This record gives sequence, C-alpha cells and structure tokens, in this order.
Amino acid sequence: MTVPTPAKPPVQAEEDVDRYDPDYRGWLAAALSKVQADANRSSDTHLLAVPLPLEWGVELYLKDESTHPTGSLKHRLARSLFLHALCNGWVRPGKPVVEASSGSTAISEAYFSRLIGVPFIAVMAESTSLEKVRLIEFHGGRCHFVQNPDEVYDAAADLARETGGHYMDQFTYAERATDWRGNNNIAESIFEQMSQERHPEPDWIVATAGTGGTSATLARYVRYTGRATGICVADPENSAFFPGWRERDPSVTTNLGSRIEGIGRQRVEASFIGSSIDRMMRVPDAAAIAAIRLLTQLLGRRTGASTGTGLWAALRIISEMVRAGRQGSVVSLICDGGERYLDKYYSDEWLAANGIDIGPYHRRLEAFMRTGVLS
Repeated sequence: MTVPTPAKPPVQAEEDVDRYDPDYRGWLAAALSKVQADANRSSDTHLLAVPLPLEWGVELYLKDESTHPTGSLKHRLARSLFLHALCNGWVRPGKPVVEASSGSTAISEAYFSRLIGVPFIAVMAESTSLEKVRLIEFHGGRCHFVQNPDEVYDAAADLARETGGHYMDQFTYAERATDWRGNNNIAESIFEQMSQERHPEPDWIVATAGTGGTSATLARYVRYTGRATGICVADPENSAFFPGWRERDPSVTTNLGSRIEGIGRQRVEASFIGSSIDRMMRVPDAAAIAAIRLLTQLLGRRTGASTGTGLWAALRIISEMVRAGRQGSVVSLICDGGERYLDKYYSDEWLAANGIDIGPYHRRLEAFMRTGVLS
C-alpha cells in the first residue's frame, strides 16, 4: 500500500507594512522639545514656611504650585500627560486634544496644546468657575459644558471620536504618566527643599485627590526612597475617594459632585492608588473654606479651597503632634490661587446660597492658633 505524501504547506508571502512617517516624527521631536523646555523653565516651585508659634516645635510648609505658568498643581500633571501621550503616538498634528476636567487641568492642557500647535477642547460641568473658563479660552481652548459632573467622561470620549482627536483621560493616566521614582517630580522636589530645615524628613505629607496622581507619586516615592514619612489624603464632601478607601471598595460612587473644584470625584478614579495611602480624612467644605481665610491672614494671599481641604487636615495632624509633645514637620500643598474663586469661596453671598456656614470652623481655627489644639 502506498502511503500518500503529505501536501507541502503553501509558501507564505512575506509581508512588510512600513508606517514610518518622517514628517510626523519631525513634528513629534519638535513638540517634545517644546514640552521639555517648559519643564526646564518651570518644573520647581517654592516651599513656603507658614508662621506658627515657635514653642509648638512643629513646622508647617506649603509647596506653592500656584506659581506654575498656568497657576496650579495641574501644570505638572498636564506636562506629564502630554509627554506620555506624545511618546505613545496618541497626539497627532492638527487633531484636537480633549479632556474631562473641572477646570485647572483643562487650563494647563490648553496651554500645552497651544504650545505644540494642536486644538484643545475641555469638557466640564456648567458649575465651573467663570474665571477658569476665561483662562481656558485665554490659552486657546474651547469649552464644552455638561449639566452634571459625572457626564464629563462619556462626553469627552464621544467628542474625541467625533473629531478624530485624543481623549487625554487624566483620571486613568495620571498615576502612570508621572515618573514617581524621581526625575524632578513633586516628591523629589519637596525632599530636596526640606533638606536644610530643622526637621528635614516630614512626619506627614498631606495631599488632596482629583485624579489621585499626586498622592500616588508622593506615596510611591517615599517608599522607593525608604523614608518613614506618612502620606495623608484629605477629601471633600460628596467625594467617593474617602468611603471607597475606608471600605476598601473601589466601586463606591456618590450622588452629588464635589463643591471644592479640582478635587473629589463621584467615583474612585483609576489613578487613585488607595493601597499606597497611609491615612485619609474627610474634611467638611466649610472647614476648608475657613482654612483658606486663615491662610490669607498668615501669608497675605488667597488660595483655592482644595488648598484649604489639605490645610485643615495638616492642622489636625499638627494639633495631634502638639498634644503629644512631639516635634517635627508637616508639608501640604498650595494647589492654585484664590483669584479664580473670588465669586465662590471668598463670596459670603455664594456661601449663604449654598448653605455653608464657616463660623464654627473659623472659631475652632482661632482657638487652634492660640493653643495649638484643633478641637
């Protein structure tokens, strides 16, 4: 019996798909150079010492992120997001960058979009402050408004598809776009600036969370460098971050949006790395606003209420240290300037219309400045 010879497999034709685009690569190199040049000009910011009674033995420092070219902590994030997206090939010449933002990130992304010559569209809630809208448009961006804050994600993704642009999605990519090991990130900068202070390694660094990217960078860096500094995240009312962290349940959502612009989300964002956080505090909005009014007295300048949220938590920690007779230092952040919120957090009419009474918290802060105890 003759055994049939197996059929030879057909010879496969070689394939070669070459998508190398020298014009695009030239544009990309120029865009990256412009973004990196901005980092050389503006990557570091001042570390301010807040005057507290010397007998307490505790120092408070605020990293002043409002001095960035776009006036907020989000300038660092936007630069990292653009470098990440450009190197991934996501941002293309002539195609818009689209972002879901409560304001400050959009201002910074509008700045970088104009810097590299692409259009920018910000998707935000109708309640965003008018000054933030003005600044986005000043930097060449366009604003697209939605009624509810939780609608911004889908609206931004839809706009990106419709326009052929790129949805930057800060809430997903914030923690992975930043090099948390160093490279002049905010954590490395803080520790370098603290190196000559009386207590150079802070007992605590207090941050707030909009995406979660800043707290993730801080927490990873202190672990990577073997430091004992604790990382505390202060969270406003109506935010899902605190209950999600407390219950170890990232599926937690809330029904209302945060009144403190820039921080607090109705869902636990992908960039919030709760397992890296040592402590969280929920801070009443009235306490945050009372805190920034105290800070105006101490520093002679206005800041946004996200700064006040972190400041209230920092003062609570300082109160614990004073009570325990423990010396040391605490660092928090000035997230942005108060000029953007003159019609909100610095307006007694706005406070009354929103049912916010800062009186009890103001009195508690007055007592704290006398005694070192925040009751």
